[in-house]
Amino acid sequence: MGTVGYLLDTHTLLWALCDDMKLSNDVRKIIEDASFPLFVSSVSAYEIMNKYRIGKLSGYSYIAENYLDILSTFEAGELPVSTPHAHYAGEFSWVHRDPFDRLLAAQAYIENLTLITNDPAFSSLPWINVLW
Repeated sequence: MGTVGYLLDTHTLLWALCDDMKLSNDVRKIIEDASFPLFVSSVSAYEIMNKYRIGKLSGYSYIAENYLDILSTFEAGELPVSTPHAHYAGEFSWVHRDPFDRLLAAQAYIENLTLITNDPAFSSLPWINVLW
């Protein structure tokens, strides 16, 4: 694919942590194969905790309440949000207004990562690689 690794969208991370059958076979193989570099954005921590706090992720209470411990055992590198990520997320022309998605798209682009997501909103971005 020509990329250095894969960035998990927040829903992909949640499903991977729950061993959810919603994951595609291709995605499941990548997540289970340690030779593929996986990254989890700090954006996902914020999105999970924010949505849990307002009651949108009640089915994921165990993950939200134990997120830091769970993530420390998950075979993925942390991708912090940098100033260039934030700048590009705010600057690029995309009608999608979700700030979490904008930051993930910017990180995938700047870091040359394939974004693992089944969110169709990302398909309108020809400048990032998306896999599902």
